[in-house]
Order: sequence, then C-alpha cells, then structure tokens
Amino acid sequence: MIYLDNNATTPVDPRVREAMLPFLGENFGNPSSSHAAGRAARAALEQARGRVSSLLRATAESVVFNSGGTESINTAIRGALAAQPRKRHLVTSAVEHSTTKNLCDQLVREGFEVTWLPVDEGGRIDLDAYRASLRPDTALVTMVWANNETGVIFPIADMARLADERQIVFHTDAVQAAGKVPVDLSTVPVHLLSISAHKFHGPKGVGALFVRAGMGLPSFLLGGAQENGHRAGTENVLGIVGLGAAAELAQAAMGSEMPRVAGLRDSFEAGLHEHFLGVRFHGDPAQRLPNTSNFALPGMNAADLLAGLDRLGVACSVGSACASGSPHASHVLRTMGIGDEEAKSSLRFSFSRMSTGEEAAAALEALGAAARRLGLGG
Repeated sequence: MIYLDNNATTPVDPRVREAMLPFLGENFGNPSSSHAAGRAARAALEQARGRVSSLLRATAESVVFNSGGTESINTAIRGALAAQPRKRHLVTSAVEHSTTKNLCDQLVREGFEVTWLPVDEGGRIDLDAYRASLRPDTALVTMVWANNETGVIFPIADMARLADERQIVFHTDAVQAAGKVPVDLSTVPVHLLSISAHKFHGPKGVGALFVRAGMGLPSFLLGGAQENGHRAGTENVLGIVGLGAAAELAQAAMGSEMPRVAGLRDSFEAGLHEHFLGVRFHGDPAQRLPNTSNFALPGMNAADLLAGLDRLGVACSVGSACASGSPHASHVLRTMGIGDEEAKSSLRFSFSRMSTGEEAAAALEALGAAARRLGLGG
C-alpha cells in the first residue's frame, strides 16, 4: 500500500513501538504507586512529559496527558468557559475541525454566542476582522493552528497576542501542526493548546493539553489527583511513553525531514499540473503545512476516484477522516467559496516523513490510471 493519508493518521514509527514494548511487559506499574514498579512507571511518564514540553518549547508542568485531540479540545473550551461564567461569547473560525465546530454548535444551543470568522478563497483569515470580533464579554478564542483539509496555517502568534492584550483566553487546536512545523510556546502567548500523538507517528488514543501556568482549568473527571488535578484517572503510561518518543523524534527530524516532505508534495503537484488539464489547488500555496495537498480534478467524482485508487493500493482521502461519512461537501472548502461540484471533486493527499519519492511518483501514476478507468482525462 502507498499510504498518503497522513493527516488522518500516521504509521507508528518503529522506534516508538520499540520504546513502548517494555510497558506491555515488565514495566507494568501504576505511576501513582510508591513502590519500585510505580516509581519506574512515574519516571517514564515524566520523561515523556519532558519530551513533549521540549517539542512545544514549554515547561514540563504545563503538559497534561489525555486521550487525544477530541478530549483535549473539549476540555480546553469547556474548562475556559467554566472558569469565566459571566462571559458568554466565543470567537472561532468557520473552518475548524469537526470537534470544535460541533462543540461550538452545542454551545449555541446552550445559550452562548459564537462569532464564526470566515476565510478567503485561499483559506486565510482576516486579522482586522478578527481584531474587531474581540469584545469585553469574549471568554475564549479557539482557532486551529493548521487546517486538517487544506493545510493552511493561521497567524496564531499574532492572533494570540491580540487576545492576550485584551485578557482573553486563547486556545489553539495544534493537532495537525505539532511535529510538522515549529510550535514555540515560549514566544507564542497561547493559554491552551491541543495535540495528538497519532498525527506524528505516535500511537492512537493519547495526546496532551498545554495549560499555561495560572490558568484555573477545572477537571471534568471526578477521581484522583493525577495530572496535577487537571485530569483524574490512572495515566495511560504505554501510550504516553509512545507520545514522548514520537515527540522527541519529530523534534529531531523537523529541520531536515519537513523540507524533504515539502519537496515530495511540490513534485507531486507539479506532476498533477502536467497530467491533468484544469487541476485546481485549494489553500494558500505558501502558508500551509509542508505535507498537505488538496486539489480538484474537473469532471470527476472524488468518491469514485478514491475507490479506484484504493483498488490500486493508494490510500488518500476526500477530506477530514472525521467527516468521511458525511454526504455533504466539505464545510472547509465551501467556506472558502468553492462550489459543491468542485468540493465533491476534491482529494487530499497528505505525506509524512516516511513517504518516499518513489511512492509519490507511483501515486501520481495510479491517479492517472484510476481517472482513465472512469473515462476522465489524465
């Protein structure tokens, strides 16, 4: 299989798997226990915390382990609102991941007011419109760092500073960004940030929430005092060790591997230009993740083409994996002003540091073959 759906999930790095194996065997202790087995588990957990904090350029004490992006985003948003019961206004974008989008929809039903900021045809947000949206009663801003469908990167540093100047809590969904582009929380004043291990070659079902010092974020799980009181429950040591190993490897590889991945993506897109007349790319070509390509081929149905590629051993997607069962066109592309017909003709190819030039070339050849089988040009 040629796997080019890495924004949905990445394969676990063999070195991550190797680091995790002892915690399926002899290292089985509960990190809250005071005996030797517990102390060994605690040491591994804290080592992982240090590795994650290093990836984010944050303090170790600010890292709270959890089950991944969905829990992290829900905890951040619900927690920030619970800490400010008199403020009932939120600001977000119209192109957020379905977790944030669905939660904000629910908050509207609960009586909160949400300002949904649009994006332009390149998936970019207008900073002046953002600035104007911030109000005295704004409790929270929640913005995606990098969009999961187009890869477009928002100016999070500028947005966070504008919120911080107004003493507004700022949360960012960095699930797609972490491990692919630099995230430096020593200089970017976000208050809350969400990541998930399986987006950068770690295991599924584990992630972290960055909580800046001084944030009074309540725990929604009643139980023990784990994670400094932010998340009750025995920690998933096996997964956390994997997260820590993946964070360390991602940090070490970012400077060399992400430019190489961007080169693979750019070469693939050049081949699309060459083989498919009228191909249309979505999103700012410069301000995007190095691994993501979202495009439409005219006159085709992306779902049919996806099935054809699958039969030829190529894995890609028609957009967000979390929304793949929806019959509707991508809300991200529609918000960018792309019509339903073009949106339903769009594919997302997402590379990783495990991707090769040979795979990119073979995927392009398979795309042409699948298109020809459907009676399309290419």
